[in-house]
Amino acid sequence: MSLPSTASSDSPVSQVPPPRVEEVADRIFAYVQPDGGWCLNNAGILAGPHSVALVDTAATEARARALRAAALERGGAEPRTVLNTHHHGDHTFGNAVAAPHAIVIAHTHTRAEMAEKGEGLKHVWPDTPWGDLGDLGRSLPMVTFENRLTVYVDELAVELMYVGPAHSNNDVVVWVPEHRVLFAGDVLMPGCTPFLLAGSIVGSLEAIARLRALGPRTVVGGHGPVAGPEALDEAEAYLRWLQKVATEGIDAGLTPFEAARDTPLGAYAELRDPERLVANLHRAYSEALGNPLDTQIRSAPVMGEMARLNGGQALACLA
Repeated sequence: MSLPSTASSDSPVSQVPPPRVEEVADRIFAYVQPDGGWCLNNAGILAGPHSVALVDTAATEARARALRAAALERGGAEPRTVLNTHHHGDHTFGNAVAAPHAIVIAHTHTRAEMAEKGEGLKHVWPDTPWGDLGDLGRSLPMVTFENRLTVYVDELAVELMYVGPAHSNNDVVVWVPEHRVLFAGDVLMPGCTPFLLAGSIVGSLEAIARLRALGPRTVVGGHGPVAGPEALDEAEAYLRWLQKVATEGIDAGLTPFEAARDTPLGAYAELRDPERLVANLHRAYSEALGNPLDTQIRSAPVMGEMARLNGGQALACLA
């Protein structure tokens, strides 16, 4: 499943592997976009005999069309439902392209954030080949809920659960209890550094506890490879370490950037996008200092700090 590329042969985008589709349970597929970096999200395909649902879509027209082709091949029917896990454009921009006739379902806050943010992601990465995504207003959720909702794909019960704030203020996971498959959105990103600038460390730990109680056998994170329940333990360990680094940084009078710069990554050095540490420390500092979990932190200065921590190289959207 190849994607057209406008990138030069030596650019990071040109080196991105093609998406792959993994059947994680009977007629349940993880749509994985390696290697899970910025804007390379995962999606899901729930392919019943007569109806098909997608869990999230993709950032660009080309990637959304590739997801649509994969869904049509596995399900043999138009996707009737899109289940968005949160508002970020890599998961939602392609809604109307991947499933033009579907009902989009998401949390109440997701619709509000999508409507407010609009095409903001395009301004962060203006050189990305976004393609023709049409009017992004067509991608807005048509059905919203507050805490929990059950959706059926033919006879398969699919449970949507609000677990935010975690990665964002509107995180929803998609749980398929019959097969113990968890589509975790960006609450879990196996092999990738979490990104919590607009979310919560404390909220993420509470979300992980709730997800562990479900007893998932297969975890499809919002980025990174398909994993098992160990993804919960690994994410929790990182968050506990993050809180420790924040406490030590505050005690030493360091800024979040200084603490990120001076802290050896150790076991977390191999995670994708390690520069996110500075963003995560901004959130961890805020919470350690007793600020409300929903305290807003300006993203533009922190993006600049992440680039500085990344050796002065601008963060690259790989879509």
